[in-house]
Amino acid sequence: MTSADAVGRFEIELRRTGAVVTVPPDRTALAVVREAAPAAEFNCLQGECGACVATVLDGIPDHRDTVLSDRAKAAGKRIILCVSRSRSPRLVLDL
Repeated sequence: MTSADAVGRFEIELRRTGAVVTVPPDRTALAVVREAAPAAEFNCLQGECGACVATVLDGIPDHRDTVLSDRAKAAGKRIILCVSRSRSPRLVLDL
């Protein structure tokens, strides 16, 4: 598969712990990541503050935030977990 599935489900691998979580279409990446990594930081939950930024090691983020610049979004190396999703079936994050 070359993109997240038709219903918007995708996986996130947390590289530091090796945990792999599935993000369903009705939940945010941040909510699911916090179940596996409760210390993951957040604040506004609206994609406006950048507190929940994570480094992308592999995969293609679907940016839905207002924090990252167009250049940063095009680079695809960071993601705002509270609102963004994935264009690829799996994102690998430095968490």
